[in-house]
Amino acid sequence: MAEEPWYRTATRWGQTNLVEIDPDRYDGAWWRAHWKRTRIQGVIVNAGGIVAYYPSVFPLHHRAHTLGERDLYGEIVKDAREAGLKVIARMDSNRVAEDFYRAHPDWICVDATGKPYRQADKYVTCINSPYYWEYLPQVMREIIEHSNPDGFADNSWAGIPRKNICHCRHCAEQFRAHAGIDLPSAQDWSDERYRRWVRWNYQRRTDIWELNNSVTMKAGGKHCRWMGMISGDVLNNSSRFIDLKAILARTEIVMLDHQRRNPVDGFADNTEAGKRLHEVGGWEKLIPESMPQYQLGSPAFRLASMPAAEVRLWSSAGFAGGIQPWWHHIGSLHEDRRQYKSAEPIFSWHEANEDILLNRRPLADVGVVWSQDNHDFHGQDKANDRTMNPYRGAIRALDRAGITYLPIHAEDVAGAIGRVGVLILPNLGAMSDDQVNAVKAFAQAGGSVIATSETSLYDGSGDQRRDFGLADLFGVHRGSGSRGGQELANPDIEAAARHTYLRLVPELRAALYGPTDNTAPAAVGIRHPLLSGLEETDTIPFGGFLPVVSVDDDVAVLATFVPDFPIYPPETSWMRQPRSDLPMITLREPAGGSKLIWLVGDLDRCFARDEHPEHATIIANAVRWALADRQLVSLEGGHGVISPALYEQQGRYILHLNNRLIMAKMPGRQDELLPVGPITVRLRIGSRIVSSNIRLTVSGRSVPAIKQGTELVFEVSAVADHEVAVMDFDPA
Repeated sequence: MAEEPWYRTATRWGQTNLVEIDPDRYDGAWWRAHWKRTRIQGVIVNAGGIVAYYPSVFPLHHRAHTLGERDLYGEIVKDAREAGLKVIARMDSNRVAEDFYRAHPDWICVDATGKPYRQADKYVTCINSPYYWEYLPQVMREIIEHSNPDGFADNSWAGIPRKNICHCRHCAEQFRAHAGIDLPSAQDWSDERYRRWVRWNYQRRTDIWELNNSVTMKAGGKHCRWMGMISGDVLNNSSRFIDLKAILARTEIVMLDHQRRNPVDGFADNTEAGKRLHEVGGWEKLIPESMPQYQLGSPAFRLASMPAAEVRLWSSAGFAGGIQPWWHHIGSLHEDRRQYKSAEPIFSWHEANEDILLNRRPLADVGVVWSQDNHDFHGQDKANDRTMNPYRGAIRALDRAGITYLPIHAEDVAGAIGRVGVLILPNLGAMSDDQVNAVKAFAQAGGSVIATSETSLYDGSGDQRRDFGLADLFGVHRGSGSRGGQELANPDIEAAARHTYLRLVPELRAALYGPTDNTAPAAVGIRHPLLSGLEETDTIPFGGFLPVVSVDDDVAVLATFVPDFPIYPPETSWMRQPRSDLPMITLREPAGGSKLIWLVGDLDRCFARDEHPEHATIIANAVRWALADRQLVSLEGGHGVISPALYEQQGRYILHLNNRLIMAKMPGRQDELLPVGPITVRLRIGSRIVSSNIRLTVSGRSVPAIKQGTELVFEVSAVADHEVAVMDFDPA
């Protein structure tokens, strides 16, 4: 049998990201010892691009400041080979210095006036110029001839971002040849030229990917693959025209560059990124992720150590999403020595438990549907508020409720039939006809669907339909106009524009403890399970966006809209219009077992943005009701901060439990581990016979389990950063 290629076998990586003064200070002996201590199987080594770390023959290939005639790159490659490690030659190629610009000004991006685009003292190169199509291939051939690396990675390979339009002659000529029209003059989503330019740019990045791989494989052999770094942030990929569906189909390994910390996304985002990329690219592919050992707040401190707790939380969150570890330092020498100690325990645990972290199949109750087209053509220049926040809100509500999920690409919905019981369409406004039909087929097969806000109102290019594409399935029809807004509300206490509410049906307050209310109808009937936990109130906060809709006769309305009213001074704060007939939550139960819920009011977006707990409660209730309370995994305890991810291998289940308790102001920052527990786990196993001893691979303990009906029940006393439980069963 042929030996497996490196991109199937190297699961732990290390990178000392060289800086220009490192040729004078690189301590090869120490780094060789560190490679061994951290159990890595491959190294990423700076080769060339903006800066060369070997004596390149190309006069404009700028050598590192202190390199001289030294071949530091070659020396590190030699050390790595002697240590039995795989080698990826790292490049960073999207900008050049002044001398390069003077020699080849037509290789540089320019604006509509002909002014070159610059970043600091560097000039941004155009992806459609000979720089990418002729010069960089020559550099890669030189590096292969020089050192024969196993593969290549490029840090900023995708060129200038979407916010800028390059007007160089190469772009103008090639776009006209492609589309028969001139370049768009500005960002304008209503302009068909601009939309065609966006799609063309996606294709050009895919073309570059194919070109670079043809170059490296021809020069270095069929396994010498070129990989551009891929961000875990879907909006970042969109802004760089990286078509994840196309690119991940063309790569054998995903080099994930998902390091940043921001005020919005936390550790759970790393789990989601791994799941989403695997679902698109395949679960058989490895996804090593650059995990910095330096601080990544705002601002980032490249030479300061990231707290060890934060490194552990980020990496363990990645493991739950099928990500592999890759330590990353900026520079080869640091005065803050704390960062050298973070990786070893993480990498040692990974090595000891590699068998349960690879070659496994994810199991989940819910598929959360997304697409780049939706972010581009529906989200447009407000994608973070319009399309990303609904997705975030749905994911976070599921995490909070301990419900297992998978991100499902809109083009892969047909494959979700039988894999998940529920689909959530979080403001999936832009849907092609094929995608709409796939959702209908999912429902007709008995799957339940939760749609929100403007889902399916637009076609795949963002053009509005006369009615929702899913109108006939849900019995919900687009009306005229909308209420509220999608962006952050005005924080001024005087501003009442978003001071809106949901009125829950039926109203129950007449029978509840409190003063007499002559406006309260008699409390008749009981609430639907979607509103469970809200029995002591008839209204809850909204503050979001509501498209006006009408519903068919067989559709139940579980909540309606209460319009805004004054908020200040307090004496004026009373409902001017306590009721309306505008549906906020609708429900349909057609024959066949499917349950169809439309959160017309954007509770998913509101939860991501405003964190009203009632919104997350309703989303979780909708999922549990649609599943008929038959979740794969149920957690008791954990205070809503323990998140499960379930996998199956031949003869065993593998359950990740991740601690999402955050004490820092910014999600994704944490300087200590705060254990949470005890947690009672209920795993639905049907009639399978599972071992009564559960192995906990992080704490190194075994705990007893009992079978209650179709559930396996056991307790985990505490979860610090994460715990991974392994449950053996008879595969027969």
